[in-house]
Amino acid sequence: MSQTLCLNRQCLGLVTRIECIIRPLSGGNGLWTLLCAAGIDAGQPTAIKAQGPFHGPREAESVLKAIAENLYGQGYAVSESPSIWQLHMLAELRKVNANQSRYLSGWGVKS
Repeated sequence: MSQTLCLNRQCLGLVTRIECIIRPLSGGNGLWTLLCAAGIDAGQPTAIKAQGPFHGPREAESVLKAIAENLYGQGYAVSESPSIWQLHMLAELRKVNANQSRYLSGWGVKS
């Protein structure tokens, strides 16, 4: 499975969009995170969530696959349009990395 996913669903004349990416966490410790953004297509995301950490990209990909299967069952379909919320998700990744660094430094572990 790919490390990126973009889905959409039309309902009541509005197109809802969900974008997901898998990215490594900073520190070179082998941990990865799954970031998802959701909102109305052609607008700003109304929600951005991070899941993880996962021990390697394959673990994160299996979670992304399960999420995708669930969304397909709710009427979402793969969108061929390019990702539009990558910057929003990268900003969330910076927050996750900063929080991880603070957490690890509190335990005397170098990230």
